[in-house]
Amino acid sequence: MRARYGVPLGITAVAAAGLLYSAGFEARSFRLRRVTVPVLPQGMRPVRVLHVSDIHMVGGQRKKQRWLRSLAGLRPDFVINTGDNLSDPEAVPEVLDALGPLMDFPGAYVFGSNDYYGPTLRNPARYLFEKAQGRHGLNGNPPAVGVVHNPWENLRDGFDAAGWLNLTNTRGLLKADGATIELTGVDDPHIKRDRYAEVAGGPSGTADFSMGVVHAPYLRSLDAFTADGYPLILAGHTHGGQVCLPFYGAFVTNCDLDTDRVKGLSTHTSEGRTAHLHVSAGCGASRYTPVRFACPPEATLLTLVPREA
Repeated sequence: MRARYGVPLGITAVAAAGLLYSAGFEARSFRLRRVTVPVLPQGMRPVRVLHVSDIHMVGGQRKKQRWLRSLAGLRPDFVINTGDNLSDPEAVPEVLDALGPLMDFPGAYVFGSNDYYGPTLRNPARYLFEKAQGRHGLNGNPPAVGVVHNPWENLRDGFDAAGWLNLTNTRGLLKADGATIELTGVDDPHIKRDRYAEVAGGPSGTADFSMGVVHAPYLRSLDAFTADGYPLILAGHTHGGQVCLPFYGAFVTNCDLDTDRVKGLSTHTSEGRTAHLHVSAGCGASRYTPVRFACPPEATLLTLVPREA
């Protein structure tokens, strides 16, 4: 009896322990990463940017809300929110409350697919199948049927009322420690709402520094921003792979970005130009897959410093 059932029971116990850890501990083990990015023009003072993404708020997530509120203690020069704030259509007030202290600082945002539509229950293995077939979101897949429409307008109105810039296929300017920062954003490529042609042309030249902002780091958006001469691009969406293998890394990015750049700071090259790319692993997950393994939830404080001469 012991020989027959010992191994299956052992595997079941290990799997149960892994699920308990990934859902009960790591998914709630919020981290702050600090990264220095040499992208500013010579002579410009350092700028501190707090990058938050993929909150995926569900009602009652008090620990996440307290942690988000605590980030205001960093006193960044400005905040960039790269979308997917919701995983519950009733959670807009909780998102706005959690981000309230951060909205005392200048900021800007783009939305992701989960701000517009509620999540759906799906087999996680589909991400692997779609990766193999080169299909992600509405890029190769048919539109979902019967999706929940989130009250994203209320979220937009809350951000706008606080003075954050809506970068949905548009540009904006904000002041940071006396410097003028130009921000150019596109709507979510994952659901084909990006309209880069409406913002094409590169930095205007009237600001001290310019950067690109997008939710999902699809190559077409990264190529366009980089070829246009933006030295820095911020994105989210990937969850850092969400469930990773130690010493190996992520299996998927849920877009056409390679897994080597699934999170953190890297570079992107297009048409002979190179930009720094920062992809946030985000601080949440879909309400239907509330797990993380070897990929804790995070926000990042980016310190932008002058490039070497």
